[in-house]
Amino acid sequence: MRIALAGLATSHPYTDAKALCRHADLVVWEPDPQRLARFRAEHPDATVTPDLSALLATRPDGVVLTVPTSEVPEALARVLDAGLPCFVNKPAAATVDQLDRLDRVVSRSPELVLSSSVLRFAPDFAAFAVPREEVLAVRATVRHDVGLWATGYNPWQDDPAVGGGTLVMMGLHGVELLVALLGPAVRLVGAAATTRSYRTLRSEDTGLLAVQWDDGVPGVVEVLGVSQGESYEVTVHTATGEHRVNLRGGADELGYGATIDAFLGMVKGAPSPVPWAQTRSVLGVLAAARAQL
Repeated sequence: MRIALAGLATSHPYTDAKALCRHADLVVWEPDPQRLARFRAEHPDATVTPDLSALLATRPDGVVLTVPTSEVPEALARVLDAGLPCFVNKPAAATVDQLDRLDRVVSRSPELVLSSSVLRFAPDFAAFAVPREEVLAVRATVRHDVGLWATGYNPWQDDPAVGGGTLVMMGLHGVELLVALLGPAVRLVGAAATTRSYRTLRSEDTGLLAVQWDDGVPGVVEVLGVSQGESYEVTVHTATGEHRVNLRGGADELGYGATIDAFLGMVKGAPSPVPWAQTRSVLGVLAAARAQL
């Protein structure tokens, strides 16, 4: 099996590659020499290509796409034109315009596209369930420090118009978990964001999203970008009390390995395990929030 990593724009593809190299030969393309050098040091046997065209010309069996969010629609179109299953590292879209462009691309072959927070596949979350009819309200709390962006690292992620900033980049985890739990029939009803600590950010370090499902269930996503630890918690309120799942730990506990397993299932012929309607719903909430602020 040959898997291509198209871009190394975030930390995620480095983690992906550690799982993928146990199953496949790796081919990589990345324009930034420092990022590419890090990858080559970790995977000296990987084949390096000079551009996306050359990468696709190696005839991989699947592609992990990780480029700045604004570049995703065009790059994904080329992958789908080649008929290849693709895992798009999050977020696949951060603004209304990006999402409109992405929608048109994915509509060609939605079964070949997987884009999701890895947390959806975290073992503890996969085992978490509350009967839908018992749910009164839900809350997701995302704790992930963004202080590195305040130093100027990867500025496109902190740019609201490109990567969406903290509200989108980190808020996606919380929205993803709630949509996975309660379904895609949800809309944004309000958003707030502020900078409480990292004053040099272009976006924010703290935010809140208020959402509501079509059957009336309300939900909240808290985004805490100033944090000494990384964790993700979902709380489901019912008449009998609260049901919680807390996700923290290493790559396996957070779902990275299970996500790659799901992608490899697509490479072997299965359709995307996350319907595009769900991914579209998650991205729509986030894009609407970004537009509101």
